[in-house]
Amino acid sequence: MAVDAVIFDWGGTLTPWHSINVEQLWWTVCEPHFPAAEVADRAAALHAAEQDLWQAGRTEHRSATISQLFELAGVRQTEALLTSYQGVWEPHTFTDPEAVVLLGYLRERGIRVGVLSNTMWPRDWHDEVFRRDGVLHLIDGSVYTSEIDWVKPHPDAFGAAMAAVRVTDPGRCVFVGDRPYDDVHGAQSVGMRTVLMPNSDVPPYAEAVPDAIIGSLAELPPLLESW
Repeated sequence: MAVDAVIFDWGGTLTPWHSINVEQLWWTVCEPHFPAAEVADRAAALHAAEQDLWQAGRTEHRSATISQLFELAGVRQTEALLTSYQGVWEPHTFTDPEAVVLLGYLRERGIRVGVLSNTMWPRDWHDEVFRRDGVLHLIDGSVYTSEIDWVKPHPDAFGAAMAAVRVTDPGRCVFVGDRPYDDVHGAQSVGMRTVLMPNSDVPPYAEAVPDAIIGSLAELPPLLESW
């Protein structure tokens, strides 16, 4: 198999997976900006809206944005709230140290590097994360579903990722992700080879059988070489 491109999921793949209490994060976001009596209701509304939009992504594969989340929650989006939101999420965004070596390895071998993430965040937030961690220059193309109509596993999301890295043959692409349904099933449905990085919090999907399973990003280079 000739590999022209490796496309990665972001959260839980290029960032190490860990459990997050999202409801508590919304409370922390809201606490500095609303009267004490309103904080619980505002945080609950934002959390519920976020859950509803992710559910629509799972069942209908429709994408969403941060602005839509605030609108659905009935909370006015302000720069101060967004700044607090980014601040509470920052500790959960750091790139896996193994990614720097891996992405450099791929670039040295002429293999294009892509990112396809189901996200409500705007592109500049993701770019800033990758710039902060010194890997932005190693990414040839990225697709964030906040900018398109669909989320993984919709085929159009994977088609957009291929276009972003300027590759036309899905059989020469490898997709690496941590979600059996979104990542493995979705990528296989368009003809990509798939690599799963499993974690205990993501549910299995019986119909998704990856071509390989790895426990860390460092295991990917020898796997690619074996192919």
